[in-house]
Amino acid sequence: MEPQEIRIVLGFSSDDQAWLRRSSITVPKYWQGHSVAPATGDAIRIGGRQFIIQGRAWEHDGGTPVLRLLLSSGHAESDTVFG
Repeated sequence: MEPQEIRIVLGFSSDDQAWLRRSSITVPKYWQGHSVAPATGDAIRIGGRQFIIQGRAWEHDGGTPVLRLLLSSGHAESDTVFG
């Protein structure tokens, strides 16, 4: 059986979605081409903010498996901006 490609969808809070749109930040496809799926507790940085994967939900869109990642809020008063 050949491994099937999965589609990974990041789930941001409404405040973080608005921030991404206002800031015109493009979210990179972190896991494209990797065989290891992200796990709960993994951290990613986007636009200088850090998001923690708090949950995972597997779905199927009729064609491919979808892994929806539920992310923490990326805003905190103590955020340090790198770059």
